Parts: sequence; C-alpha cells; structure tokens
Amino acid sequence: MNTAVRFPSASLSSSSSVFFSNFPRNSVSMETIIPANLNLIGKGKPSHFSTISASNDRHGSPRESTFRGGESFFRNILATMENVYLNKNPTAKSILDLVRSVDDDRICYDHFAFRSFGVDGHGIDSMAKLFVDFGYVQREELRFPAKKLKAFWFSPPNIPHSGDGTGVNGPLPRIFISELLVDQMSSEAQKIIRKYTKLSGNGNMHASVASALGCLTWEKPAYTEFQQLARESEYAAWTLVNGYTVNHVTISAHRLKSHLQKIGNLNQFIEENGFKLNSEGGVLKVSPDGLLLQSSTVADSASFQFAEGITESIPCSYIEFAERLVLPEFKDLPENKVEEFHRRDGFEVGNADKIFESTSIDQLTRKSV
Repeated sequence: MNTAVRFPSASLSSSSSVFFSNFPRNSVSMETIIPANLNLIGKGKPSHFSTISASNDRHGSPRESTFRGGESFFRNILATMENVYLNKNPTAKSILDLVRSVDDDRICYDHFAFRSFGVDGHGIDSMAKLFVDFGYVQREELRFPAKKLKAFWFSPPNIPHSGDGTGVNGPLPRIFISELLVDQMSSEAQKIIRKYTKLSGNGNMHASVASALGCLTWEKPAYTEFQQLARESEYAAWTLVNGYTVNHVTISAHRLKSHLQKIGNLNQFIEENGFKLNSEGGVLKVSPDGLLLQSSTVADSASFQFAEGITESIPCSYIEFAERLVLPEFKDLPENKVEEFHRRDGFEVGNADKIFESTSIDQLTRKSV
C-alpha cells in the first residue's frame, strides 16, 4: 500500500511523498591535502598542493598516471554502472539524448559521483579501490561539517584516445566519492546504519559490483528506520535505500561542440525543455575563483518496497553539468590548442555543498518557475 510520511517539521508539506529533511547549509573552505600513500585513503603524511590545477604540474602538463589493467574491461564496468543509473533515472537519459540531438554532439563526462557510509570499511575506501587499482590517483579531501560529510576526488589515468568516443567511451571521468561521518550522528542513527552495514558482511569489498548491478549490499531496510534516518540526515536516508549506485554523472559542458558548451546556454536549454534545475544557492554554482561553474537537475523519484511491504517514493539520482574555464596562465592560448589540463581542475566545497541538495525535499517539492 502507499502511505504518506508525516515529518515533525512544520515546513514539510503533508501531501509530500518525498521523505527527506535538509541539513544546515553552511559552506566551508576546502582542505588541500593529499595523503603520501595514495593507496591508503585518508592515511599518511599530508602534503599541500594547488586546489586549482591539482592534476597538473607547475608547467601545466598533466602528471603521469599509468592505466593498469584491461581498458575495455574497465570501460565495461563504467558502462554497467551508467546503464543502472540511466534505467533508474529517466530525466538523465532524456537530457543526454536531448544534448546529443543538438548538432549530433558527443557527450564527455566530467565525473561520476558516489555516496557511502563512513563506518566499518563501508566508506570511501570501499568504492575507491576499483578506481585506484586501475590507475586513478587520489586528490583533495573536501569537508562538509554541517552535513557531517567528507569526500575525496580521484583524477583519471592518462589514456590516449582519438577524440571520437562519447560517454564512457570518451575521456575517462574524474571520480568523486563522499561518505557520511557516522560517528558524528545521533546514537539512534548510528544504531540503524551499523545494523545494515553489519548485515552487509563483506559487502563493502564488492561495492563496485553492487554499483554495477544496482543492488544493495545489505538487506532491504525497514520503512520506519528509513524515516528515522531521513529526519536527521537526507544523505543517510538516501544511501540506505540507494547504496553504492551512481549518485550522479556530470556532463562536461566545455567539451561540447555546439553553443551549449557555455553552461548558461545549457541551463537555459534544459529549462526550456521542461526540466527542473536545483536552485539552491542559485541555479549556477560558481567557485570563488570564478573558474568552475556547475549546475544540476533535481533528482528523479522512484517507487521502493521496504521490508514491511510498504511501497513509497524515494529520491534517486540526478544529472550535473560543469564548465571548467581556462587557467589564467593559459588565457592567451589559441582555442584549438586548449586541452583539459589547461583548465581549472578539482572541486569546490561551496559548489558541492549546494549540488548535494539535488536530492533534498526542498528541491524535490519545489514548483518549477
């Protein structure tokens, strides 16, 4: 049967079929630290580096990072993750088709993003292992104290490509993995999260398999426990029912060939075609240096049957757009000479903090302008 959730907060609509409450939206500065041992996430002696061109050396040349393993095998893994994501999120599929239809354009992905529980080995490490094994390199740590989150991003290894590939067959995407700092949650929330991660057993060792299959590594959760988590953390509740599935993929706007390569044009095009964009902090999220521009849709929703047999609508995933501008030291390069490593790299806490809100109740229940 279908039921409607009633949150104690008076700000939530009683008719809403979406069950997430929002975090405080405080922004913080990004820590610029790389662990010395790239295979031990979050461990080792820290060293500092530029947040703007993190994957480049001081001359602008990309740092060496060797791809390890079978390329077709790795791209097939990405493709299965992408297929699960697209099958669960019709908005993303529609937008990708729509963008491709303009001048028969090709899509390049800026990054894939994943969420996780930072407890008992089920956090960032569990999902990152696949990418590190194939040559990805861990970069900055980002902290979100108000949301009780941390994240790392990973730069892809260098693989020569013809420039004709599209989607997962194009340039390899960056990877962004976040985790909920479970120890900072209430004792009630911790009890629920630890219950399900314990039920997962060694499921954390197979996070990438779960993502590719689109299934949870723990048992189907109880609706009452989902509600309890949702009242405290939108992120926790989302992860409980979506697990390691792709949280979002991001279109690299500046790599498009049409007029949509300017993210302002892309945003306008998306809205004119009836899709709702995340308005938290403004539709366009701009880094302090003005070189990283991001926007995203509001997450799709889908029916989910909980352990008690109750079927309800839950937020799924969304699609993001990013434009990375040319770094000041390369502003005089001819446009046809500009490569990705000449552009702003990395991520920005302020932007990411607002992008997280794409799965929030405020955004999902907001009426389109």
